[in-house]
Amino acid sequence: MTSREPSPNLAPGQVEPPLVESPSPRTAPHNQAQDQALDRQQRRSDRTRTVRIVCTIVNVICGLFAVVLVAHIVMVMGEANPANGVASFVRDFATAVSLGFNDLFTPADVKIRVLLNDGFAAIVWLAFGAVVTSLIRRFALPNPHELMR
Repeated sequence: MTSREPSPNLAPGQVEPPLVESPSPRTAPHNQAQDQALDRQQRRSDRTRTVRIVCTIVNVICGLFAVVLVAHIVMVMGEANPANGVASFVRDFATAVSLGFNDLFTPADVKIRVLLNDGFAAIVWLAFGAVVTSLIRRFALPNPHELMR
């Protein structure tokens, strides 16, 4: 059979598939080791992405609570109408996320009381978010020395 003649087992117009060489015994472990390394790298990448997403969610929630508390402080300082729907919503939300600090400080002036209590609660929420994300990163991410392996 010449190189231009079609293979006798193929239908007219059909092209012969390319020959695929089986891996030699020497290259098979190398490819397997590469595959395992790529698999480890992919798992690390997926884990890192998941940890970043979780930390972002924690920071957004804690930041939202702090912003609501600051908005409540601003509305009280600016003497917003307490019957207004937005002011009422912010007040109720701030009361729910104040962590029990509503009556920690009890000065006679209501504005100073809200500033101290809600301001302290906002700082605690921000600190809580920072500590939680730090702990998540420390325990959920791989050790940098393990990445060298």
